[in-house]
Amino acid sequence: MGFKFAYRLILVVATASVLGVSLANKDWGSPNSNYTGWGWGWGSSKSNHTGQGFNNHPLNETQGSKKIIVGGSENWHFGFNYSNWAFNNAPFYFNDTLVFKYDPPSNTTFPHSVYLFPDRWSYLNCDLKRAKMVANTTEGGGDGFEFVLKRWTPYYFACGERNGFHCKVGSMRFMVMPLFRWHY
Repeated sequence: MGFKFAYRLILVVATASVLGVSLANKDWGSPNSNYTGWGWGWGSSKSNHTGQGFNNHPLNETQGSKKIIVGGSENWHFGFNYSNWAFNNAPFYFNDTLVFKYDPPSNTTFPHSVYLFPDRWSYLNCDLKRAKMVANTTEGGGDGFEFVLKRWTPYYFACGERNGFHCKVGSMRFMVMPLFRWHY
C-alpha cells in the first residue's frame, strides 16, 4: 500500500516537473516584462507583437526537431560519460533524432551497439535480457544509427556489448526524457 502511494507520488512529481520545465520558456506576454521583448520592457518602446526585443533583434524562436549526435564530437565509444553529456545537452524534445555514430568492429576497435531498456530498474542493473537491441554493431558506421524520440516517456540507452560490460561500468549509458515543444 505504501509502495503504491510512493510510486504514484513520484509519478505525479515527475509529471509536474516535466510540465513545469516545458512551460518555463513560454512567454506569457506580461506588459512589464523585460524577459523577451514582447512587452514594454528594455529596448521596446511599445508592444507591437512582432517579436522584436532588446535593440530590435528578432527573438530566438523555437526550432523544429533536431538531429543530435550522441556524445557530440566524441561519438559513441567506451570511456566517455554519456550521462553527463545528456545532462549538459538537455533538454531533448519530441521528434528530435538521436544519432549514434560508432566504428564497426575491427581488429583495432571494440564493437558497440545500442540497447533500449524498458524501465529504470533494468537500466540501472544493465539487464540486457529485458532490453531491446535497436542498433547492432555495424549500424553506427557512416552517417550513424538514428533513433527518433516519439513518446513522452524516459528513454534508457546503453551499449550491450561485452555482456553488458560497457553499460555496467557506467560509461556507455544515458537516459533522456523528451519535452513538449511549445509553439506560440
